[in-house]
Amino acid sequence: MPSDPDFRVRRVYDPPEPADGLRVLVDRLWPRGVSKERASVDEWLKEVTPSGGLRTAYHSGRLDFAAFRARYEEELAGPDGTAAVGRLLELARDSTVTLVTAVKDPEHSHVPVLLDRLRRRRNE
Repeated sequence: MPSDPDFRVRRVYDPPEPADGLRVLVDRLWPRGVSKERASVDEWLKEVTPSGGLRTAYHSGRLDFAAFRARYEEELAGPDGTAAVGRLLELARDSTVTLVTAVKDPEHSHVPVLLDRLRRRRNE
Protein backbone atom coordinates (compact mmCIF):
# COMPACT_ATOMS: atom_id res chain seq x y z
CA MET A 1 0.00 0.00 0.00
CA PRO A 2 1.47 3.44 -0.88
CA SER A 3 2.90 5.35 2.04
CA ASP A 4 1.49 8.67 3.14
CA PRO A 5 3.08 11.14 5.55
CA ASP A 6 -0.06 11.40 7.67
CA PHE A 7 -1.74 8.00 7.34
CA ARG A 8 -0.39 4.49 7.77
CA VAL A 9 -2.26 1.22 7.31
CA ARG A 10 -1.77 -1.77 9.58
CA ARG A 11 -3.62 -4.96 10.33
CA VAL A 12 -5.06 -5.14 13.83
CA TYR A 13 -3.34 -8.51 14.29
CA ASP A 14 0.10 -6.90 13.95
CA PRO A 15 1.64 -5.55 17.15
CA PRO A 16 1.45 -1.77 17.60
CA GLU A 17 4.59 0.22 16.77
CA PRO A 18 5.70 3.56 18.22
CA ALA A 19 5.49 5.11 14.73
CA ASP A 20 1.75 4.31 14.55
CA GLY A 21 0.73 7.52 16.27
CA LEU A 22 -3.04 7.38 16.81
CA ARG A 23 -4.55 4.03 15.90
CA VAL A 24 -8.05 4.24 14.42
CA LEU A 25 -10.07 1.11 13.66
CA VAL A 26 -11.74 1.50 10.27
CA ASP A 27 -13.85 -1.68 10.26
CA ARG A 28 -17.58 -1.84 10.97
CA LEU A 29 -17.26 -4.99 13.10
CA TRP A 30 -14.84 -5.53 15.96
CA PRO A 31 -12.06 -7.95 14.86
CA ARG A 32 -12.54 -11.53 16.01
CA GLY A 33 -10.28 -12.80 18.71
CA VAL A 34 -8.68 -9.44 19.48
CA SER A 35 -9.10 -7.83 22.88
CA LYS A 36 -9.35 -4.07 23.15
CA GLU A 37 -6.02 -4.05 24.97
CA ARG A 38 -4.25 -6.06 22.27
CA ALA A 39 -5.78 -3.97 19.47
CA SER A 40 -4.47 -0.82 21.11
CA VAL A 41 -7.04 1.30 19.25
CA ASP A 42 -7.46 4.96 20.19
CA GLU A 43 -10.68 5.47 18.26
CA TRP A 44 -13.19 3.36 16.33
CA LEU A 45 -14.84 5.17 13.42
CA LYS A 46 -17.60 2.86 12.17
CA GLU A 47 -19.08 5.75 10.17
CA VAL A 48 -16.12 5.75 7.78
CA THR A 49 -16.63 2.10 6.80
CA PRO A 50 -18.80 0.62 4.07
CA SER A 51 -22.36 -0.14 5.12
CA GLY A 52 -23.17 -3.72 6.07
CA GLY A 53 -25.15 -4.27 2.88
CA LEU A 54 -22.38 -2.94 0.67
CA ARG A 55 -19.73 -4.96 2.48
CA THR A 56 -21.83 -8.14 2.15
CA ALA A 57 -22.51 -7.57 -1.56
CA TYR A 58 -18.79 -7.09 -2.26
CA HIS A 59 -17.60 -10.08 -0.24
CA SER A 60 -20.24 -12.38 -1.72
CA GLY A 61 -19.11 -11.49 -5.25
CA ARG A 62 -22.31 -9.69 -6.29
CA LEU A 63 -20.23 -6.54 -6.84
CA ASP A 64 -16.85 -6.25 -8.50
CA PHE A 65 -14.30 -3.84 -7.04
CA ALA A 66 -15.19 -1.01 -9.43
CA ALA A 67 -18.87 -1.14 -8.45
CA PHE A 68 -17.96 -1.49 -4.77
CA ARG A 69 -15.64 1.51 -5.01
CA ALA A 70 -18.30 3.68 -6.68
CA ARG A 71 -20.94 2.83 -4.07
CA TYR A 72 -18.51 3.26 -1.17
CA GLU A 73 -17.48 6.67 -2.55
CA GLU A 74 -21.18 7.63 -2.51
CA GLU A 75 -21.44 6.54 1.12
CA LEU A 76 -18.33 8.53 2.04
CA ALA A 77 -19.87 11.59 0.38
CA GLY A 78 -22.94 11.36 2.64
CA PRO A 79 -23.21 13.30 5.92
CA ASP A 80 -21.88 10.52 8.20
CA GLY A 81 -19.01 9.66 5.85
CA THR A 82 -18.07 13.30 5.37
CA ALA A 83 -18.02 13.88 9.14
CA ALA A 84 -15.91 10.75 9.77
CA VAL A 85 -13.41 11.65 7.03
CA GLY A 86 -13.22 15.13 8.56
CA ARG A 87 -12.50 13.57 11.95
CA LEU A 88 -9.60 11.54 10.49
CA LEU A 89 -8.18 14.65 8.84
CA GLU A 90 -8.50 16.54 12.13
CA LEU A 91 -6.60 13.79 13.96
CA ALA A 92 -3.87 13.81 11.28
CA ARG A 93 -3.17 17.52 11.86
CA ASP A 94 -1.36 16.74 15.10
CA SER A 95 -0.17 13.15 14.69
CA THR A 96 0.38 10.28 12.34
CA VAL A 97 -2.83 8.26 12.09
CA THR A 98 -2.70 4.54 11.53
CA LEU A 99 -5.81 3.10 9.93
CA VAL A 100 -6.21 -0.29 11.59
CA THR A 101 -8.17 -3.04 9.88
CA ALA A 102 -8.79 -6.77 10.21
CA VAL A 103 -9.15 -7.41 6.46
CA LYS A 104 -6.77 -10.04 5.12
CA ASP A 105 -5.82 -8.04 2.04
CA PRO A 106 -5.95 -4.29 2.83
CA GLU A 107 -4.88 -3.37 -0.72
CA HIS A 108 -8.08 -4.91 -2.13
CA SER A 109 -10.53 -3.58 0.43
CA HIS A 110 -12.23 -0.35 1.44
CA VAL A 111 -8.95 1.01 2.83
CA PRO A 112 -7.42 2.32 -0.45
CA VAL A 113 -10.73 3.98 -1.33
CA LEU A 114 -10.74 5.66 2.07
CA LEU A 115 -7.12 6.78 1.66
CA ASP A 116 -7.95 8.29 -1.74
CA ARG A 117 -10.87 10.20 -0.19
CA LEU A 118 -8.64 11.46 2.63
CA ARG A 119 -5.99 12.68 0.17
CA ARG A 120 -8.55 14.45 -2.01
CA ARG A 121 -10.22 16.16 0.96
CA ARG A 122 -6.86 17.22 2.37
CA ASN A 123 -5.95 18.86 -0.95
CA GLU A 124 -9.25 20.74 -1.38
